[in-house]
Amino acid sequence: MTSKGSSTSLTPKSYRLTSDSEKPKVTGIVNEELLNDYLQHIFPSLDEIPSTTASRTLLTFQNLQEHLHQLLKEEEEAEESEGREFVEGRLGPSTVVLDHTSGFEGLLLVDDDLLGVIGHSNFGSIRATTCVYKGKWIYEVLISSQGLMQIGWCTLNCRFNQEEGVGDTPDSYAYDGNRVRKWNVTTTNYGKSWAAGDIVSCLIDLDEGIISFCLNGVSLGTAFDNITRGSGMAYFPAISLSFKESVAFNFGSRPLRYPMEDYRPLQDAPTTDLVKAHKLLGYLKNVLNLGLDPAEGKLVERESSTWQLRGEPTVLITMAHIFNHFAPLMCKVYLVEDVLMKFLLDILEKNGPVESFPLIQQLLDLMWLLMEDYEVQECLKQLMMSLLRAYRFSPIIPDLSLQMHYLRLTIAILKHEKSRKFLLNNVLFDVLRSVVFFYIKSPLRVEEAGLQELIPTTWWPNRFSKEGKEMKEVKEESADERLRRRAYERGCQRLKKRIEVVEDLQVQILKLLLNNKDHNGGEASRYIFLNKFRKFLQENASSRGNLTVLCPPEYMVCFLHRLITALRYYWDEYKASNATAAYSEEAYVPPQLFYNGKVDYFDLQRLGGLLSHLKKTLKDDLASKANILIDPSELQAITMDDLDEDEESATSTAQRPVAALAIGGALARPSWLSSPTLSRANRFLSTAAVSLMNPRRPLGTMEKVKIRTLNVEQRTEEDIEGSHENEGLLLGRPPEEPDQPLTENSLLEILDGVIMMYNLSVHQQLGKMVGVSDDVNEYAMALKDTEEKLSRCPKWRKDIQEELMKSQKVFSEKLNHLSRRLAWINVTIYSKEKMQDIYWLLRVCTRTIEHGDRTGSLFAFMPEFYLSVAMNSYSALKNYFSPVNSMEELPGYEETLTRLAAILAKHFADSRIVGTDIRDSLMQALASYVCYPHSLRAVERIPEEQRITMMKNLLAPYEQRPWAQTNWILVRLWRGCGFGYRYTRLPHLLKTKPEDANLPSLQKPCPSILLQGHMADLLRSDREMAPSFLNSVLNQLNWAFSEFIGMIQEIQQAAERLERNFVDSRQLKVCATCFDLSVSLLRVLEMTVTLAPEIFLDWNRPSSELLLRRLAQLLNQVLNRVTAERNLFDRVVNLRLPGLESVDHYPILVAVTGILVRLLVDSDIEGTKRATEVLLADPCFQLRSIQYLLGQPESPAPGATPPPPERKHFSLQTYTDYISQEELAKVDQMLGHLSEESKQAAASTLPTSEEDLCPICYAHPISALFRPCGHKSCKACINQHLMNNKDCFFCKATITGVEDYEKPASSS
Repeated sequence: MTSKGSSTSLTPKSYRLTSDSEKPKVTGIVNEELLNDYLQHIFPSLDEIPSTTASRTLLTFQNLQEHLHQLLKEEEEAEESEGREFVEGRLGPSTVVLDHTSGFEGLLLVDDDLLGVIGHSNFGSIRATTCVYKGKWIYEVLISSQGLMQIGWCTLNCRFNQEEGVGDTPDSYAYDGNRVRKWNVTTTNYGKSWAAGDIVSCLIDLDEGIISFCLNGVSLGTAFDNITRGSGMAYFPAISLSFKESVAFNFGSRPLRYPMEDYRPLQDAPTTDLVKAHKLLGYLKNVLNLGLDPAEGKLVERESSTWQLRGEPTVLITMAHIFNHFAPLMCKVYLVEDVLMKFLLDILEKNGPVESFPLIQQLLDLMWLLMEDYEVQECLKQLMMSLLRAYRFSPIIPDLSLQMHYLRLTIAILKHEKSRKFLLNNVLFDVLRSVVFFYIKSPLRVEEAGLQELIPTTWWPNRFSKEGKEMKEVKEESADERLRRRAYERGCQRLKKRIEVVEDLQVQILKLLLNNKDHNGGEASRYIFLNKFRKFLQENASSRGNLTVLCPPEYMVCFLHRLITALRYYWDEYKASNATAAYSEEAYVPPQLFYNGKVDYFDLQRLGGLLSHLKKTLKDDLASKANILIDPSELQAITMDDLDEDEESATSTAQRPVAALAIGGALARPSWLSSPTLSRANRFLSTAAVSLMNPRRPLGTMEKVKIRTLNVEQRTEEDIEGSHENEGLLLGRPPEEPDQPLTENSLLEILDGVIMMYNLSVHQQLGKMVGVSDDVNEYAMALKDTEEKLSRCPKWRKDIQEELMKSQKVFSEKLNHLSRRLAWINVTIYSKEKMQDIYWLLRVCTRTIEHGDRTGSLFAFMPEFYLSVAMNSYSALKNYFSPVNSMEELPGYEETLTRLAAILAKHFADSRIVGTDIRDSLMQALASYVCYPHSLRAVERIPEEQRITMMKNLLAPYEQRPWAQTNWILVRLWRGCGFGYRYTRLPHLLKTKPEDANLPSLQKPCPSILLQGHMADLLRSDREMAPSFLNSVLNQLNWAFSEFIGMIQEIQQAAERLERNFVDSRQLKVCATCFDLSVSLLRVLEMTVTLAPEIFLDWNRPSSELLLRRLAQLLNQVLNRVTAERNLFDRVVNLRLPGLESVDHYPILVAVTGILVRLLVDSDIEGTKRATEVLLADPCFQLRSIQYLLGQPESPAPGATPPPPERKHFSLQTYTDYISQEELAKVDQMLGHLSEESKQAAASTLPTSEEDLCPICYAHPISALFRPCGHKSCKACINQHLMNNKDCFFCKATITGVEDYEKPASSS
């Protein structure tokens, strides 16, 4: 095993301590006298007495072992002579851990080291194995999550359950930083709130009877005094924690982060080993600071930072003697953290940048050379765990120097190739959660993080509209406001510069891990990282129900951004040396990755369904388009039996930890320290689920191009990058893809993983952190409101003024705190650079989808998350990053918007996409897209052919598909053009504050005349489309309004009952939804009548008359239900129940009015005549419903009590802000027209005998004769019936034809 960077080829075995046969002169590259002098300086005796050289025994390599042993023995004796007296007051094992056998309640996950714990039940409790009854004691708890936990002390007699934990019983005491309280049966306020990454110190003084706590080394004061003491009273460290909360304990197995004077940790430090390690470290430092000059025959002092391993036998043998004793000690966690890590940190602190001083690289070379492999591996593992723990639990200070310190040492270690590869292979993803290194935690307490000094001046937007959103058109800000804002922005810039330094260090770590040029001694780092990264993604993608395995989303966000930076760096570096490659700005994932089996997508859903199903149904397309042949025997192996076996193996594996849990077993769990190797069955890569594919085009011998079904961790560089004989990940290139590769294949797979990461949890976290900005807005509004009240308050009302000033102070302090915290969040999560990363992902996804779409049927192999990320990343850019950064400023913004619009327009009705959820998401995204002017214009910019196809898909019949979103899209295209349809919010809701003014439904109307034109053309030209579409709309309207009426009847009955005056909120929500659907369907009918009235009025079209009659029937039903005085609808509206806010007369009546006005006023003479005849012929028509629209009350029936004169009637004339005078004039004209026509109709109508009326509706005379059975009805009834059924009403015979029927004249 050679040491990298060293000129020697000696192995550790060559450096076993010298044999007796060795002679001084043979060993002696230097003479005996110089060697003696050198060794005396390296290993000075404790009792150094000046004497002549002759009187002293010469030190040589033969007697050095004995001399060193004597020195270390003297140290041990000196330590023992000082005496480590027996410590009274402690009972239990010397190694203190959590008692996982009997000292717990509920289900808990416990780490392998029995120091970390995760709650796995409602409120689990656990105590330690050691208790104390006398003296002063301390232990530390590292808070990994900031939820509900009670930490403290309890006695053996305390009994806990799922409701009561530590602090809820008489002899237990606890601190709860989540609720900021202390607990001992009763509870009172105490301490400060804790956050993930804090350290709580728990102190007990049994001499004085006092319990206290510290947070990050700062005392929170005495929590309890006069605690119970005496015979039989001993206290155990204990904790109770709720589901998925996690902590790690330090009883003394590692150095305490915040030791307290006079307090002892429960577990003693390994003092003897500690003294020995420090002594040996001193000898090592002596070697580094002392050089030999054989030519001059003297010793030379030198800077340790310039020391290099040159293969000098004298130095190496000296080092071998030191490491012979030092190596075993460096496998112990306490010594690694207290001795080795501090030593390495000191080297960095004294010697500046990592690049300039390679001493740490030299020391790592020495470790690999002079220590056994298992020793150096254990040492590196403990060192990285200590570094990770130190980084995570370091407090945030203004210059972030602690975080930088630990990151720089991590970089120095990872710069060493052999150490890096060992850590990548065995530690970084397997033992500990290395993603922590890329996280920058957000300070919960800004004063402790020094943000007050960094951002002394706070500012927040304080100009709001009625709906609580910052106004776009605002007056000039005052000079004072401008100064505050600029000072705040300068503070934010100072903070940003400091955080960017940390981010740069984190990116350096990833660049080291992504190095693909370090081929010395095995596979390059990038390919090890790639396989571990894929496994990391699998754990997070496949374990959504197992909270203990998931990487916290806040870590994932930071990891994503650092990985994108490193990825783009290597991508563009490759482009610089390969002219045919693409820049990262043009990146996308080639479609063959989705179907050639080279990349594992676990059990993630594909656009076309299950992978096994796709491979069966599309095997011919794979052969013809991608030159991939699937072995028939492989297809036969994909059976339900195979899948069931996989399920069983996965289930049995998953059940093992549960069984251990139930008995309180100690389990490995992936907290911030560890993540288990999941033995989950890998379906995608198993031979049962992945076919062996052979390219059909002749690429050489078939053996060289077969795809091997390898486990993720077994893949090699050739499997990924390919070679001249195979294309690696890009096997199966479709003809639509370019011949030249975009970049290195490994970078393509990392890019694919980054997109998957965004889908797993990053988008969710981006939305969550917006809450701080919302809090700032709410407090700013409250402060402004308070200040306005204060200015209006009479001076003599001192009591009110005092209360208002208190409120003003509270709001101001909260805003100062939140604005500084928001500055941190804006820099770490919502900065311009982070926005550009998300925008880059959006562009990558759009290009990937476009390339995948060109492959035709093979598009079905694409994982669903590509479409999800395209939609979600756009949503994040639009909703989460503003107003700090504007999406409009991004390069190519308009083009990207248009490309995304084209994707949504094409794929929301794509038959290749079968997943219900993803289809719904596409529909919702398109519905949201058309609500905003800038994105609607993007839809209008896509090619005309695509626009027409989109409208055609929107006009498909509503039956047997989700139609509500489709209808909503059409409504948004119309909103702003309909009768009284220019409102953003309904008139009666203006005084209430919306839950979220960003909702698409609350955007200002932005109709699309262009898309309306396409709709009109399609309805006019396609004589089959119009009737099928309108019939489906009328059917859904009939259903929605009928459901609504049925529900409000139930609501009214429930509200009137004396014994029960509440209504189920879910029922109210469904009721309001049915009402909203009815209104939107009416608006679509209004849109259709306006754009293409001939569909209803041109009776040369086969179904126009029927459609008009159905429309009239439904309009009359709606009007009658809504306009009747003191009716059901009226009473429910007046109840103003929460949840039914949108139910009101205005929205539904103006929609009906718009349809009637278009038919009866805006049509030509012939059209008006037909519409009037049909409307008046409907038996449900009542003129008073039309009169109601203009506020003309219903005449009371004879003998009825007239309504009270003060009753306020609905009238369109009162909505002058919403309805124009021109529109009102048309309503007036319509009323006059119908009044006159109804009088004439009444005068001309001859009485009809009951025998001549249609036996179905009893509204119209018989006018149709059925063949062959001869039964009769009116034309309206039979035409409507034949749309869905061909059987006769009466005899169920199949109707073959319908003839006109006229009653024969009666004989005289």
